[in-house]
Amino acid sequence: MKRLTISTFLAVALLSGCSSTEKVIPDVPPSDLYSTAQQALQSGNWNNAIERLEAMDSRYPFGAYSDQVQLDLIYAYYKNDDLALSQATIARFLRLNPTHPQADWVIYMRGLTHMAQDRSFMHDMFNVDRFDRDPTPSRQAFRDFKYLLERFPDSQYDADAKARMVFLKNQLAEYDLAVADFYVRREAWIAAINRCQQVQRLYPDTSAARKSLLLEKTAYAKLKLDKEVARTEAVIKLNPVK
Repeated sequence: MKRLTISTFLAVALLSGCSSTEKVIPDVPPSDLYSTAQQALQSGNWNNAIERLEAMDSRYPFGAYSDQVQLDLIYAYYKNDDLALSQATIARFLRLNPTHPQADWVIYMRGLTHMAQDRSFMHDMFNVDRFDRDPTPSRQAFRDFKYLLERFPDSQYDADAKARMVFLKNQLAEYDLAVADFYVRREAWIAAINRCQQVQRLYPDTSAARKSLLLEKTAYAKLKLDKEVARTEAVIKLNPVK
């Protein structure tokens, strides 16, 4: 939470044109400053690149490098895990440049930054199952990639976006399945049935949808709804859990 608060504060500072790097970056021609920023990007020195790109953004907001500086900042913030800043820069860029030739890449990066918001250090280190966490970033990422495919059907990023949508769909389905299982374990039968049906309606071609039928059957049995149990058993036979 502390990191998010700091990142949000920095995002506000970025949008208002404030830059803490103005005092430490030497006053050199924009071409020289941009060249050193590119060197830092290519070497993966994200903090160094960000300092120089922020200085350019502050000093030359309407210069010849303006658009490219914004694009580079989006990428550098993302790679540096400054996700709030990346999102803020993306929002500003699309607002000011809705028909830019690289708008498809910017939307693609918006999806990536939303996906990145759904990971954590502990998850990355210990491979913790996090399907019980807030799925909002994943839902937003799914919408971003879907929008990319709809608006730019010939984009070079479409294939990767489609693959990520498959992954996200399965992740979201597993989240809803975990919620349904939570309701079953607490004997909230109606809530469990409703969530199982949501999985089946929204993600019918996933493993989670097939697994949800078993939970749904359990809930119906506990409610002594014999007809629904029999109907669900019939569906299970047609859609066995693999």
